[in-house]
Order: sequence, then C-alpha cells, then structure tokens
Amino acid sequence: MIVSLRPFQREDIPLKVRWINDPRNNRFLHYDLPLEQEKTERWFDAVKDRTDRYDAIILADGCPCGTIGLLGIDRKNQQAEYYIAMGVQAFKGKGVASEASRQLLAYAFCTLKLNRVYLKTETENLPAQRLFERLGFVREGCLRADVISRGGFADRYIYSVLRCEFLEREHLV
Repeated sequence: MIVSLRPFQREDIPLKVRWINDPRNNRFLHYDLPLEQEKTERWFDAVKDRTDRYDAIILADGCPCGTIGLLGIDRKNQQAEYYIAMGVQAFKGKGVASEASRQLLAYAFCTLKLNRVYLKTETENLPAQRLFERLGFVREGCLRADVISRGGFADRYIYSVLRCEFLEREHLV
C-alpha cells in the first residue's frame, strides 16, 4: 500500500466533518462535537495561510483516509505538537498511520528543522500509545486531570521524540 500526505484543502472539509463525527473515531478527540460543516469552513479560512501549523490529509493508495499534522510550530524553540486522526475504518491496523506519521516526522525534522515533536494522549488510549512508542516517542510524564472528556477530567500522557532520535532510528544520519 502506498501512503502519502498532501496539504489539507477546502475540498477535504466534508471528509473531516464525517470522520470526526464518527463515534468510532472521536472517543479521544477533543472537538466541540458534532463538528459542523460551516464552522469547519470558517476554521479552514482562518488557518489555511498560517505558518505555525501544518494540516495534511493521509492518502492510502490515493484514497483519503485521515488527517495528520503539526500544531503550534515554534521555530524559536524548534518544536511542534503532533496530531493524527484516522477516519476510514478499513485502513486502521494496516500500517497507514505509522507510515503517515514517519513522513510527517521526516517533514518536521528534515524540512522544518525542528528539534522536538510532542503529543498528548489520554492514558486510556492504548492503541495510540502503541503507535507512538513504535515511532520512537518517549513518555515523559502524566498530566493529571488535564482535559475534560466524556463528562469528567481525564489524565493524559505527554510524549516526545527528538530529531536526533528519529534520524538515527530511520537511518537518516
């Protein structure tokens, strides 16, 4: 299967709305649900030209199947926050998220020259933690009662991967 990334486009908005509103996909996402088409269009118009974020669509054999990106790109401190949301059930568990994440990290470290990429994930989100650890992310700690989720506070782990670790792991040094 060929996995690639391309920048998020206005035409992708209906896909994002459908994917994020699917209860199989949004258990650990922190969106104001349900996601609405018009509100998502306003979001896109507000962020499409920003340089402090990178939003992309994951393609598997040319089929759009998820979103991935970097938030809060901080060029001074050379870091950004990673996110991913697989939207199409048929592509989950097939290595698509891993390959897309490798490509995004290569972009972060080789093109943007970042030093650190980090993420936060709820402590209950075991499948995501397995993905992150396979990619070389290291759990740094637990953020207790970090977000409101499903009617109560949820703890989240913070993970990061450093440029030198990724480049060595991917044999890019």
